[in-house]
Amino acid sequence: MANVVNPLNAFSDSIIQAVAKAGQSTVMVNARRRIPASGIAYAENLVVTADHVVEQDEGISITLADGSSLEASVAGRDPQNDLAVLRSRAAQLTPAEKLTREVNVGQVVLALGRPSQEGIEASLGIISAVGGPVRTGRGGLLEHYLRTDAIPFPGFSGGPLIDTEGRVAGMNTSGLAHGAAISIPANLVWADAENLVKFGYIKRGYLGIRSQLVELTQDLQEVLTRQQGTGLLLVSVESGSPAGAAGLMVGDILVGIDGHNVADHDELMIRLGGEAVGRAISIEVLRGGKPLTMQVTVGERK
Repeated sequence: MANVVNPLNAFSDSIIQAVAKAGQSTVMVNARRRIPASGIAYAENLVVTADHVVEQDEGISITLADGSSLEASVAGRDPQNDLAVLRSRAAQLTPAEKLTREVNVGQVVLALGRPSQEGIEASLGIISAVGGPVRTGRGGLLEHYLRTDAIPFPGFSGGPLIDTEGRVAGMNTSGLAHGAAISIPANLVWADAENLVKFGYIKRGYLGIRSQLVELTQDLQEVLTRQQGTGLLLVSVESGSPAGAAGLMVGDILVGIDGHNVADHDELMIRLGGEAVGRAISIEVLRGGKPLTMQVTVGERK
């Protein structure tokens, strides 16, 4: 009788291999007095972790999969979206592989952590929700987030959420959604980490306006030649601001930026992310019931 492959054993073996692979890039972060946290090797000498677990600027160390420890310093941090990058002097880390394809609800994932010298820890689950944008408990705005039913054990914050091939789908944290565990998608983590390494902080755009949400009538939507139920009515424009220099006026209704619809304040914040700072972008407004497009050079929020 031919040998029959047990699918559960095959699945179990694939999980073991995925944990072993991603575990090489999962480090222990010693940056607070209580239980250590986890981090993800982002480059040979860089670790990305949750900002809320980095409670000190000196005396930080990271522990690798082989048990060795390296001194580390803060390369940059973004408290609003709970991200921090640590830099070690030695290039001894194994960079994680980032998942490049879209994450879907129902996908099997594992939350990993290295909260102690005893080794890697893992929790199995599925992606239960993909959402965003959502305002964080730290005054920021997270463009996307992942929710999973994998159990976030103590010390898992800063560690990776991985797929069944050991690729990083996100970074786990309990420091954003009022203590609830979510994961920041890997593409956002990697992009913010690059900016933190380059600038030490996350650049955020500034127009110099105050606005309020207004409904767009059917006539205005026909003028826009698209269905968009709301826009942002400008109630003030700061003198000398980027918006003022571009000619934006009180009473304008902002409906789009750089080819993207802007229906509320959250979408405006997303479009004014770090990549927009210093760049001339198109702003679409309704003025007197007619569409108008102008160029605005985005400033940097201080």
